[in-house]
Amino acid sequence: MKLVSWNVNGLRACVRKGFLDYFQKIDADIFCVQETKLQEGQIKLELAGYHQYWNYARKKGYSGTAIFTKIEPLSVKYGVGDEEVEEEGRILTLEFKDFFLVNVYTPNSQRDLARLPYRLQWEDQMLLYLLNLDKEKPVILCGDLNVAHQEIDLKNAKSNRGNSGFTLEERGKFASLLENGFMDTFRYFYPDKIDAYTWWSYMNKVRERNIGWRIDYFLTSERLKERLVDSDIHCNILGSDHCPIMLEIV
Repeated sequence: MKLVSWNVNGLRACVRKGFLDYFQKIDADIFCVQETKLQEGQIKLELAGYHQYWNYARKKGYSGTAIFTKIEPLSVKYGVGDEEVEEEGRILTLEFKDFFLVNVYTPNSQRDLARLPYRLQWEDQMLLYLLNLDKEKPVILCGDLNVAHQEIDLKNAKSNRGNSGFTLEERGKFASLLENGFMDTFRYFYPDKIDAYTWWSYMNKVRERNIGWRIDYFLTSERLKERLVDSDIHCNILGSDHCPIMLEIV
């Protein structure tokens, strides 16, 4: 089974930049997107063979998640019951026979860290939510988690220490996920791989010079380890300031 996750930073714009070409070529069984930035009725995607599930933010042109899947889920959940989370359309959970799939667009702490306290509350709520799901069946968590876990996960670790996405608090919350039975699948396969990033600033020549961050992930319950085939980053795919990532399982 092939799963793909991509922060498209505006799905309508990404479609104009080749999203559908990549979508058809990769032929994923399940395709998750974050930051769709649209409302119901603002786009119509003809994706033959796929069920479509959307979680729209109430604020126009903001946030939002979607999942396109060949396999019809047993159940669908939007958010985790918190009003603000629901308003921002950041969480979409599909239940399948053998696992839960949670598609997430984690809030950014903002440049001045003004939203860091909310971000940390979000992390605690997400951990509780994931652990409760994991009691029922294994979990696959994917999406833009807006944190580089270790220094290997961004180009300029020293100068970014303490900045949004690389604070000790955010990195600690990510570590707590791993301590509570989840795996970073990319690092499972490639523990020492450097210069492997999923996001680059739009500033001039930054992507060309590969000055990036790895902030998009596939995390899984540890008991799915034997089913993992590969976890990959498709850094050559353009259309967003993020690139797609892929997980293969059996």
